[in-house]
Amino acid sequence: MGAFCKLIDAVLFLYFALMAVIAPLIDGQTSLPGDIFPAFIVDLNRWYIDEFGDYLVKDKPHFLVGLVWHELLLLWPLSIVNVYAILAGKSWFSTTSMVYGASVVTSMAAILGEMIGSGKASEKLLIIYVPFMGIGILALLRGLLSQSNKSGGAVGKRPAILARRKRA
Repeated sequence: MGAFCKLIDAVLFLYFALMAVIAPLIDGQTSLPGDIFPAFIVDLNRWYIDEFGDYLVKDKPHFLVGLVWHELLLLWPLSIVNVYAILAGKSWFSTTSMVYGASVVTSMAAILGEMIGSGKASEKLLIIYVPFMGIGILALLRGLLSQSNKSGGAVGKRPAILARRKRA
């Protein structure tokens, strides 16, 4: 199980490192004024919209703008914290990973529901968005796997500190 978690951590590390850069520079253009971004970043975003037909980023519906604010205020800092947690081997990574994963799965459910339900999304666009749901599930499961490993067989047992106090 340890090697499997290390593999998941490597995938999540790459994702969190990318999101630490992409969230403010690319996704931020959905909710922040465009003139604060360098021209080449704005051009990259326009190319993406045209190439993949991302009607949500182009039209900026209110629910998407709200989700991007959520991403910038909660998920972006969590991405940075998770990069640190993986590199430093912090025990609380499972908790922050679980929070991140649950949040991404919830957001992606709304986005994919709109895309699939409206019938406006091309297969090419769905191929871009669906992996984010997979990463969200992976981050959520990573947090849950670590939580279940910690409790492994200790159900109903008291912590050692309580056992020592009772004897005294």
